[in-house]
Amino acid sequence: MTESIHIAWVAVGGALLALAYAFYLARKVSAADSGTEKMREVSKAIREGAMAFITREYKVLSIFVVIVAVIFALVNTGAVKLVAIAFIAGAFCSALAGYLGMRVATKANVRTANAARTSLNAALTIAFRGGAVMGMSVVGLGVLGLSVLFLVLCFLFGSHPDALQNTVLPILAGFSFGASSIALFARVGGGIYTKAADVGADLVGKIEKNIPEDDPRNPATIADNVGDNVGDVCGMGADLFESYVGALVSAMILGVSAGFTAVTLPVALAAIGIVVSILGTLFVKTKEGGNPQRALNTGTFMSAILFVIGAFFVIGYLAPNGLTFGSDYVSVNKLWGSVVVGLVAGVAIGLLTEHYCAMKKRPVEEIVEATKTGAATDIIAGLAVGMRSTALPLIVLSIAIILSYSFAGLYGIAIAAFGMLSTTGIQLAVDAYGPIADNAGGITEMSGLGEDVRARTDSLDSVGNTTAAIGKGFAIGSAALTALSLFAAFREQSGLSQIDITRPDVMAGLLIGGMLPFLFSSMALKAVGRAANSMIEEVRRQFRDIPGLMEGTAKADYAKCVDISTAAAIKQMILPGLMAILAPIVVGFGSKWIWGDAAALGGLLAGVTVSGVMMAIFMANSGGAWDNAKKQIEGEPKDPSKNTGKGSARHAAAVIGDTVGDPFKDTAGPSLNILIKLMSVLALVISPLL
Repeated sequence: MTESIHIAWVAVGGALLALAYAFYLARKVSAADSGTEKMREVSKAIREGAMAFITREYKVLSIFVVIVAVIFALVNTGAVKLVAIAFIAGAFCSALAGYLGMRVATKANVRTANAARTSLNAALTIAFRGGAVMGMSVVGLGVLGLSVLFLVLCFLFGSHPDALQNTVLPILAGFSFGASSIALFARVGGGIYTKAADVGADLVGKIEKNIPEDDPRNPATIADNVGDNVGDVCGMGADLFESYVGALVSAMILGVSAGFTAVTLPVALAAIGIVVSILGTLFVKTKEGGNPQRALNTGTFMSAILFVIGAFFVIGYLAPNGLTFGSDYVSVNKLWGSVVVGLVAGVAIGLLTEHYCAMKKRPVEEIVEATKTGAATDIIAGLAVGMRSTALPLIVLSIAIILSYSFAGLYGIAIAAFGMLSTTGIQLAVDAYGPIADNAGGITEMSGLGEDVRARTDSLDSVGNTTAAIGKGFAIGSAALTALSLFAAFREQSGLSQIDITRPDVMAGLLIGGMLPFLFSSMALKAVGRAANSMIEEVRRQFRDIPGLMEGTAKADYAKCVDISTAAAIKQMILPGLMAILAPIVVGFGSKWIWGDAAALGGLLAGVTVSGVMMAIFMANSGGAWDNAKKQIEGEPKDPSKNTGKGSARHAAAVIGDTVGDPFKDTAGPSLNILIKLMSVLALVISPLL
């Protein structure tokens, strides 16, 4: 027992190492040259807009957090009232990780652009370091908050099985719910912000005015670049923070029956994941004219390989004789096998996502071909690609679930989920690199740095677009396994030995759960549409009413567009968030009151997980494929006689397809990851009351 407690302290050490490395990288980014006065001016506008949004968002969310914490304190009894404190801690750690990551990302963008004036590798290094701060902040604060809270609770209530089952771990679930709550609002709010700006900038700038992306004459271009940070840096960070913590908590809860070692094993694996992620960052290098994608892949795969090796020795050290769950014995090799299955499934889903979304691949080529006959066929082709892209990832997930369960039961599924998330530090670094590179391209364009610099930033940006798509695929896969393991933990905590889908209440819950992702997506898409309408009208007004704006002799009112996106995102994120929180509460307590148990809530969770995962994959991959189809056409030589390149009719069709795909891939799709996890973890938190 004492040795297992020491493992929790090792996890604390690993978390502090991650935060120290994040601090080191942040210093390196800050020390780099920020370029010309014009570059600093553009970067400052982006930075101020991003920080203004996150400040306003967090003020609103702080009110929500306090209200929910008070409710938890009132409805729970005894020591479990401390779930309110755990909830606040989870929300705080998630919000702090997002704040730190975005603060550094908005410094890295201009420094990446300046480095691109001389070297592709220098630009890649700065952009990746900026992303790595986000990655290390997420895993560091996630493991630190969870481990410290676990140690404090064990000190207060003991670490024997009854205390863990009835007090320590139910309270710890509140930490996960706090993270989920922040993640949902960050993802929805950030997604609405970024896509309102993006749609407004594209439809008026590219199509109506025929000016380049990130042209300084476009009033929405600063808001568009701000949106990259609040949506793809802060939002993705909150998403993976939630998955990471949720996978740890569910594995700890499912491990109680096998003893304290099974409870602490996941945090030991987290410490190994932190170390190998740091080592992986050292392999991310390229040369002038090289392929940045290969450099990023090298770091990711090296981390995965090192984790597989490290996990084998850690499991063998902590559980040399395996673990026993009731009457079921699980060997060291089977425990390790479950971890490996999850990691391999995550890599496979990432590669499949790359296949469906990357330029020059067959699915994107199909969409490029469809642009020859207009926007309608472009959209039809993109929808078809997105729907088709659900098949193989779901098969991969199904195989992973069956294999991990056959190895170690429900605990195997939980540690497979964490195996998929084990290298989150570098996975998120690669993902957050994308919006930094995108911002660098925008700063290059707005500062007039020249075609050679823009070519380097475009090289980084094109890779970043693919890494963003892979990151979304990885987030969806991890969300599915995390939600399943949280679902299993809910079943354990609520005492449901089985859930009979032939019961009318369970079937009703299943149908309502299957419907919720569609209703949630509708709310998110409608919110983007409303905000985009306001943005489009404002951009048109400025081009109409500001003399000399189109000629480049007058300056656009960027702040007005930033304010439109900010206000719309804060207002429109509330309704979808409340629906996600209220649905499991209403169904859970209604089921308990009418039927005497929470089986209908189990049906709801099953329905929302199956429907949500498929919808998330479909929307993310459709949007990613449309985006890269547009970029592929933009990379063609401009030839009016062949209808190729920027400004062609094919390009106009692709821009419209990309505009449809923007809220798919950056608002509704990613938010569904959080919807399914939040509902599962909320069910887990309220299970003692059911």
